[in-house]
Amino acid sequence: MAFQELGRETKFQGHAFDVSIVHFRLPNGRERQYDLVEHGDSISILPVDEKGQIYFVSQHRIGASSTLLELPAGVLDADEMPLEAAQRELREEIGMAASVIKELGGFFLAPGYTDEYMTVFLALDLYHAPLVPDEDEFLNVVIMPAANAYQKAFSGEIQDGKSLAAMLLAMPFLKITP
Repeated sequence: MAFQELGRETKFQGHAFDVSIVHFRLPNGRERQYDLVEHGDSISILPVDEKGQIYFVSQHRIGASSTLLELPAGVLDADEMPLEAAQRELREEIGMAASVIKELGGFFLAPGYTDEYMTVFLALDLYHAPLVPDEDEFLNVVIMPAANAYQKAFSGEIQDGKSLAAMLLAMPFLKITP
């Protein structure tokens, strides 16, 4: 017997996500309910310029109660495909577009409590093409050589999980060795 969903009830509807109670029958026949954060799918981009520098943003994150260094990322708009979202977010967050964008893979951010799936892209051949940023985003662009970025990742200075995962997926393409 497998997990069998018996139903779900939305308990909270918010701007960024909803919270539902999901009722399951477990493989042992017992029933249990789980809390699920229902969140739109998202993307993260590792932008690299012609000098081999990686573009990050620093921004205050309420969950961390601090400012984090992160790769550009965002949530897909309604009916938007991941590649379209990556192109848009790149322009909104760092003011750049890319001639080459390669999908590197994807992952669930925290599958124990949310359904959010993130697709990761590598952006190359960057050029200036800004879009107006979201009104609630206060970002500072931080540019550094790839070697320095990976040193910060390995030393624990980069604490954003999605950025670390994206950097891991990009390592073979950037010819970075741990």
